[in-house]
Amino acid sequence: LMLNPNAEQLAQKTCAACEGGVPKLSPDEVARLLIAIDGWKLTHDGQRIRREWRVKDFATGVEFLDRVAQIAEDEWHHPDLHLEGFRNVWIEIWTHAIGGLSENDFILAAKNDRLAGDATGHSQRFQKVIGSPARSPNNGN
Repeated sequence: LMLNPNAEQLAQKTCAACEGGVPKLSPDEVARLLIAIDGWKLTHDGQRIRREWRVKDFATGVEFLDRVAQIAEDEWHHPDLHLEGFRNVWIEIWTHAIGGLSENDFILAAKNDRLAGDATGHSQRFQKVIGSPARSPNNGN
């Protein structure tokens, strides 16, 4: 586990195979890694990390989640992916085998952020996907 990594350092790493038997990260380790991945928040139970985005339209959300899914397959670390209310995308990540957070979760989050912020090779429509936090489906947006 790196001491005080930044997002780019995490994104350059590869998820390690995890079949269980690895301890969950301590609250201090989680707090330190959470600082590196801007926009991600710990869920209320402290066992997952989550990020939300508001996308331009439904098709853009599907395209973004498809790219996230490809990263997940490449890393063999699979998050929960959601598209709600037409334009609200959110991802939750945790290490299923240990029922909590591992460094892999923060590596995957950093890779997803790099994808979200990377304008190279994406259509103008896709470039506008990311950046705005999602709004509650109950606010009429």
